[in-house]
Amino acid sequence: MERNNQDLKRGLLPRHVQFIALAGMIGTGIFKGSSDTLNIAGPSVVLTYLIGGLLLFIVMAALGEMAIAFPNNNVQLLLNRAFGFQISFITGWLYWINWMLVITVELLAAGSFLQFWFPAIPLWLLSLLCAIVIIGINLFPVKYYGEMEFWFAGIKILALVVFIALGILILFGIFPSNISDPISNYTDHGGFFPHGLSGMLSAFLVVMFSYGGAELIGVAVTETKDAEKVMPSIVKGAIWRVIIFYVFPILIICGIMPWNQVTGTDSPFVQVFSIAGLPGAAHVMNFVLLTAVLSAANSGIYATSRTLFSMAKSGVAPRGLMQTSKNGIPVKGLMITTIFILAGVFLAYISPGKIISYLMTIPGFTIMLVWIGICASHLKLRPQYTKKPSFQVKWFPITTIIAILALSMIFIGFLLNPSNIIGTTVSLVTLAILIVSSFIVKTRLK
Repeated sequence: MERNNQDLKRGLLPRHVQFIALAGMIGTGIFKGSSDTLNIAGPSVVLTYLIGGLLLFIVMAALGEMAIAFPNNNVQLLLNRAFGFQISFITGWLYWINWMLVITVELLAAGSFLQFWFPAIPLWLLSLLCAIVIIGINLFPVKYYGEMEFWFAGIKILALVVFIALGILILFGIFPSNISDPISNYTDHGGFFPHGLSGMLSAFLVVMFSYGGAELIGVAVTETKDAEKVMPSIVKGAIWRVIIFYVFPILIICGIMPWNQVTGTDSPFVQVFSIAGLPGAAHVMNFVLLTAVLSAANSGIYATSRTLFSMAKSGVAPRGLMQTSKNGIPVKGLMITTIFILAGVFLAYISPGKIISYLMTIPGFTIMLVWIGICASHLKLRPQYTKKPSFQVKWFPITTIIAILALSMIFIGFLLNPSNIIGTTVSLVTLAILIVSSFIVKTRLK
């Protein structure tokens, strides 16, 4: 049943929001996408993850500061406040498209992990079953979603910590394995920069896809209790999360196995345990990876339904999308999200082999534009604060300007890279359609 009052419920606790931010970051990008980044850059991809992590920290800090200065404003509403209707329209729909692609990738990855145990069942069918489960979770009140996400994220965080600890024991010979000289894997097979500096830079596309989702705190803040107290601690811990959950695992993978033996068929994390002579652990790790990508898809469905709600609230989406269920769930936004998820599963039916790799390149473009928009909003809105927030970005405006320039350079690099031709074409066509649509909708509203 729907209700007339069009509000979301503040049912998320501080621990929920902290883990939602983690959940968005830890998914296919690290568990499945790391095979792509290692093939592109070799061990030097560690530097790509570090640089991307620093940019992420600046973006999250700017977002956290604005969320405190303007309570109850998520990413899309902040952009609307800073630049008006058209920019808000473009970035809002771009962000929604980004998350639709991410959800599709996560669910297809979940299906591929299930194929580790059920190789005879087609990818599209396994992905469809995963989609049904995740959509069902999002039909419950937000506090239950938050609780489910808390445990989903907890499992994958624990798994990464165990993976790091076990990997270190294997690398230093404390844990018995069939690996004789792990250090040589960093220097042999073309060295630390097997594809040069250009290889390291080319990996930014998938790396940024991996980090996309951390800005979910800017979506969840509108349903969070004590947001002003929660935001600073989440932002300050961002850089450590990058080092612990991305840099350390990649270093361990590169030490235990040669980077050029990463197949891309199975997750490098599963391959590591198999190569190290721990086949039983590979099954456990595959289960954890399945949980991880389902968690990221769960966060994505939350993000898309709430983004549609906020866009309807600011007038850049049909007003009917503001209607919620008696539990405060934006059910119409959830229905639209479900339709597009089914379209993504259909793509897996058409092209099961390459679909994940193709789709994973596109969100890298969209997340770049959204992050640039967040930083630009920070520059524009800082002078408009009515009171000084308890948390502020250090060395403003230099820090924010550096982030905008760096993100813009990476984005231009994406466009000029011939290997990204499919992602570039799809992204530019989508952007052009949204720009034209923003003029049409604005004209009709006058």
